[in-house]
Amino acid sequence: MSQDDPDQNAARDATQDASAPAARADVTTVEALVRKQLSEALGGRRGMLEAAAPTILFTGTWLATKELQTALVVSISAAVLLLVVRLVQRSTVQFCVNALVGIAIGWFFVNRAAAAGGTVEEQALAYFLPGILYNAVYAVVLGLSCVTRWPLVGFMVGSVTGDPTAWRSDPQVVRLTSVLTWVLAAPCVLRVVVQAPIYLAGTSGAMDADAAVATLGLLKIGLGWPLQLGALAWMVWLLGRNHTPLEPAVDRAPEARA
Repeated sequence: MSQDDPDQNAARDATQDASAPAARADVTTVEALVRKQLSEALGGRRGMLEAAAPTILFTGTWLATKELQTALVVSISAAVLLLVVRLVQRSTVQFCVNALVGIAIGWFFVNRAAAAGGTVEEQALAYFLPGILYNAVYAVVLGLSCVTRWPLVGFMVGSVTGDPTAWRSDPQVVRLTSVLTWVLAAPCVLRVVVQAPIYLAGTSGAMDADAAVATLGLLKIGLGWPLQLGALAWMVWLLGRNHTPLEPAVDRAPEARA
């Protein structure tokens, strides 16, 4: 579960981590700004590994041993180890903490399934339910932000310009950030569309529970960072044009008449 959660928080993390003076020092367009913010939010290859490793280990351990508690302990141990390395190096622990929070939520759902009398296979399936729900909610939130013309990516612009809502006065910025927000929502929608039927099939008996767990584990990895990187590549293409000024354009009508 953990690898999905960090990749679906890119816009929010960038907003929280932004520093207005520093970020404005070397960017002049909205496209350059968003490229910079997303690059910082993703954490590079190391951040991706830290987000994906616990899920990979959980799935692999479960398939090898069919011991749910063992799989959970292995995934937690990996996340803790990565966290300790970060602490020793005095670097950001953001992605390690995200992974641990994801595992904790998954463990909560597993325990709920156990308390309800679910089989070990059903408990293993429950580990993947939070990620499906998270992506569904996040997709709805992103979509609503675009429909209401308050696209989430727009607040990344506002966090740097110093005015969180001034960007809405420029229709170009609203259009660009709306498109980018829809692109961020696309992976969430695809994850739900692909994973939810498999989860339901596994819990209903229409699909072998072991096969459902293995499939969800592989899909969680395959639809995690690879899919997110695909969406970001699309965003890079959109952002590569550098067409939108960082600040609202000044009305040049008087100059044109002159």
